[in-house]
Amino acid sequence: MSKLYTNVTRRPLRIISLLVVLASLQSALSSQAVHADVVLPAVFTDHMVLQRDVTVPVWGSAAPGKRVYVSIGKQKKQTHADANGKWQIQLDAMKAGGPLTLVVSDKDSTVSKHDVLVGEVWICSGQSNMAWSVERSLHPNKEIAAAKWPLIRLLTVPRKSTTEPLYDIDSEWKVCSPESIRQFSAVAYYFGRKLHQELNVPIGLINTSYGGTPAEAWMTRGEIAKNAELRSITEHWDKLTEEYPRAMGVYNTQLAQWRTKANEAEAAGRKAPRRPRAPRGPGHPHQPGGLFNAMVAPLIPYAIRGTIWYQGESNAGRGYEYRKLFSEMITDWRRQWERGDFPFYFVQLANFRAVQEKPTHSDWAELREAQTMALSLPNTGMAVIIDIGEADDIHPKNKQDVGRRLALNALAHDYKQDVVYSGPMHTDTKIEDGKIHLSFDHVGSGLVAKGGERLRQFTVAGEDRRFVQAEAKIDGDKVVVWNDEVEKPVAARYAWADNPICNLYNVEGLPASPFRTDDWPGVTSGATLSGRRRGEWPSWRGPH
Repeated sequence: MSKLYTNVTRRPLRIISLLVVLASLQSALSSQAVHADVVLPAVFTDHMVLQRDVTVPVWGSAAPGKRVYVSIGKQKKQTHADANGKWQIQLDAMKAGGPLTLVVSDKDSTVSKHDVLVGEVWICSGQSNMAWSVERSLHPNKEIAAAKWPLIRLLTVPRKSTTEPLYDIDSEWKVCSPESIRQFSAVAYYFGRKLHQELNVPIGLINTSYGGTPAEAWMTRGEIAKNAELRSITEHWDKLTEEYPRAMGVYNTQLAQWRTKANEAEAAGRKAPRRPRAPRGPGHPHQPGGLFNAMVAPLIPYAIRGTIWYQGESNAGRGYEYRKLFSEMITDWRRQWERGDFPFYFVQLANFRAVQEKPTHSDWAELREAQTMALSLPNTGMAVIIDIGEADDIHPKNKQDVGRRLALNALAHDYKQDVVYSGPMHTDTKIEDGKIHLSFDHVGSGLVAKGGERLRQFTVAGEDRRFVQAEAKIDGDKVVVWNDEVEKPVAARYAWADNPICNLYNVEGLPASPFRTDDWPGVTSGATLSGRRRGEWPSWRGPH
């Protein structure tokens, strides 16, 4: 009887124990659903650099309503996560230095980021010439071996295009070393290295660049769509998006046919036919706003000093449109960051393509002109590299001088060093006695013809608008140009070509920017994304 009773009572005890375990597990799961560990986005990792001398936003996620504590050095801040679990605090301005540890906690979980430095932070963006790595540039072995700069830190944003803004990226800060610098942006590195050598403070470089991409992919789609001069860009992409499902169907059929023919060609030892090109649509890196959403938005509002930019090749067929597009992009970035008119320094397109012996049209010259026009915006600067390009390579290897010339702008404007940061820039024109007198600023210690040769690549035109090569001589801070066969010149141009062989410099060794004194319609006037292409211009606009 007793034994039976014991066995009977054991079974209910086992059932009760199981129910207790299940209840505890359910409670834990329920608690876990409510509780979320405090999280920082990937722009905050070990080895990062925070911007000195300004308030520094730190943000992340936690359980909705949870109190979040943030500390670094002697600072201690706290806030609450909102209803969506998002939170943000502002650290007080800090002086350059470190290393420090950033600690974020919600009492139930803690995140610590170590080896944090405070110094100067720069966004480095653009297309392939900004993405171009140290290992593919000039003197790679020497430069990589010497890249032992523990106070320079590097962050590379993964290449991606999305239709909606992203909150985070998959990356991490790295200490500059021969191992980490190999595939990092060469222009960004040489820019940052020059700043570090001059300022002796930590430097943070954020490389967010993507080869072969146009400027419209790097700004918010809404800003393009609401601008009457740029709206055709989004309208073009809206049409592509609408047609995308049908176009993908056609592409898939063509791809299947191509694979069959490619296999047959391989079996017969013949060259395979060209693979069909996939249609453009959602997620394409040229999509307006796509790169901003995926490669810029996740960085905002990280505290920065400013931006360096190297892009324009993919917009060269739309130079007139770029006048508006580029300025609007700069303004858009500044609006999104909400830090005022932070510095924005950019690279003018290098010389490229075959050298033309006679004056001719040039879409690259018109794109350079559009870039120069962005200097009308406050806190902008331009690195002219019309002398270091390569005729047969759109990616010139000399990235050292590119980075150095960008750094000169920052040293002069942001760090108040007394340096000549620009080559000669045309400012004024006067026509007297059949000659055109051109005035310049940024002459430094004086104008020179590099190499001691006669000045080259100056042209003049009369009222017939036909340009011819001109004689040119330096007269103090001016250049006088003329051609005896043009009795009444009305316009002059300098280095107005894809690949001009030009030699006007200041004594400090910085080249003069290409320019023209006329405003006559160019080859990209009226060109849009879905409109005219190079070579489709009316015959009356032939070479002049």
